[in-house]
Amino acid sequence: MDIETLMWLFVIAFIFHDFEEIIMVESWIKNNSSKIYKVLPKRLADQVMKQFTMTTAQFAVAVLIMFLFVASSTFIAVQFNNLYMFIIMTLVFFLHSFMHIGQSIILRSITPGVVTSIVILIPYSIILYCKLFSNQLINWKTIFICLPFTILIAPILLFAHWLGKKVI
Repeated sequence: MDIETLMWLFVIAFIFHDFEEIIMVESWIKNNSSKIYKVLPKRLADQVMKQFTMTTAQFAVAVLIMFLFVASSTFIAVQFNNLYMFIIMTLVFFLHSFMHIGQSIILRSITPGVVTSIVILIPYSIILYCKLFSNQLINWKTIFICLPFTILIAPILLFAHWLGKKVI
């Protein structure tokens, strides 16, 4: 598979992963809020509930905003060979996968996004990074340059969740 196709598969992997989250999040939060409060410290549980108590439609708006970043970063990487934003976005989702796994372990249940994290995101990310490294499109310096910028996606994600709650 050529590298451009592999890079465009990031958009598809994102869609599958976030469809899993969209489908599950509203009912999962309703059915597991007591478990969240039982397992997490109250302050953290309050934050989780505040952030994720939303309708499916509201969550879909947040996903749409993130999709625009995923798709545009992929387009820029493929068309203009500027990989930095693409690497930042793929790192975010690779690390995000482990957050889902951690949530499932802590809460001792299947959480929204964990299945596609294990089955799609982690394997895809490993294959992608191996191919990017072997084609010498990135190196460890690139990863270390991009890694600190992954934290800048958090405010965008919070804004996306806020906007989803406001527009619907």
